[in-house]
Amino acid sequence: MNTFSKLAGALVLLAAPALAQTAPAPLLTASALAVGSTAPAFKGQDAAGHPVELRQLLKKGPVVLYFYRGQWCPYCNKELSQLQDSLQVLTAKGAQVVVVTPEIPANITQTVAKTKASFPIVHDRDLTIMKAYKTAFVVDEATAKKYLTYGIDLKQANGLDQNVLPVPATYVIGRDGKIRFAYFDADYRHRASVRQVAQAL
Repeated sequence: MNTFSKLAGALVLLAAPALAQTAPAPLLTASALAVGSTAPAFKGQDAAGHPVELRQLLKKGPVVLYFYRGQWCPYCNKELSQLQDSLQVLTAKGAQVVVVTPEIPANITQTVAKTKASFPIVHDRDLTIMKAYKTAFVVDEATAKKYLTYGIDLKQANGLDQNVLPVPATYVIGRDGKIRFAYFDADYRHRASVRQVAQAL
């Protein structure tokens, strides 16, 4: 092998790690988890700093897991208000309600004020829960810019460097850790009713 070939080979080896490091991260896309599949375990804290862990909750009964977009979303506020008004329908069946959001704690406080929510709302700080349940997706630039014209800065609202939102999905998780019910609609205007959730408990 001549000197030129050796040098070329060395440059390829040196360049390979650099190329691997600069590869773009996979784009976040959302998709529903299947009924009957095992619900991903998660841990978090509610707005008051209390721990929220799926494994511990399931020892007490089934869990109803909601995802919502933020206090700026009127559809989310309506859903959570209706959930609070009908909460006894679910708790009477032994269910525990947990809500997950990407919005920062200060905005969760606004959500609680608007909806009177008494159930735990977890700030998914690093999107771990949303990614596990495949509800997280990156909002396209055109939509993000449109939101800005309404005074909604998703990056600021969520404390992130990306415009990320969850599909407002709802899951009922049985005590065995299996998903009993899944409501997943990319159209944020469509939500599961409390009656649908109650029937799945």
